[in-house]
Amino acid sequence: MSVTRRDFIDRLAAGTVAFGGLSLGAAALPAPLHAHERRDWSGPSDFTLRHGSAGAQPEAWDTSWPKRLTGKVKTVFDVPEVDSGYGVWRATFWAMQYEQVMGIPARELSTALVLRHNGIALAMQQPFWDKYGVGKMKQATSPVTHEPTDRNPALMSSTRGEQPADYDVFALDKYIARGGVTLACDLALRECVRMIQKVDGIGEAEARKIALDAMLPGVILQPSGIFAVVLAEEAGAHYVRAS
Repeated sequence: MSVTRRDFIDRLAAGTVAFGGLSLGAAALPAPLHAHERRDWSGPSDFTLRHGSAGAQPEAWDTSWPKRLTGKVKTVFDVPEVDSGYGVWRATFWAMQYEQVMGIPARELSTALVLRHNGIALAMQQPFWDKYGVGKMKQATSPVTHEPTDRNPALMSSTRGEQPADYDVFALDKYIARGGVTLACDLALRECVRMIQKVDGIGEAEARKIALDAMLPGVILQPSGIFAVVLAEEAGAHYVRAS
């Protein structure tokens, strides 16, 4: 890479300040399409499974999200690694740069973010990371300090003293709240299911329900990350390897 991660962070901060926080035209973006009920995850629940796994009928999968990829420039950011959460951050700041440099308004820019392989961990809420030791397992590091962390780097916040306020806009929950499309790989989710089975000593079906309930509200599960990438490309999105 031509710049260090420190340079990367500094430039992001400068860009955020220049935009006065963020100017992505959030009001013009569609409301996020929830993959399951919007609530904070604190443990197992009676969540009704609405997604199939291997062998599921096609109608079990939500494939309506490509309709939300509209405007002049469409992108799909492929995030297969945790990578300090930078893959998630990139899904936001590219639009800031396009608006600033190219003069293209936010309403003409849309992004699909695909969390697959090791990157599936970024789709999971913090209580899941805490209970199952995801930070240590994935060797997660803070996007700001680069030190090892047990926090989900894609969900860090200044309100908890985890990062400067200027970086909050890049967090995954903020991206989803602005209407950003976020997709998760079901094949990768199976690793989380096996982890739950091993730690909790329960069956696959129950573990899968726990894993789905632990996902951040607004994340849309897909048969695989590659499936989601190809579907986005068919909708005209430019492919970006983001981590």
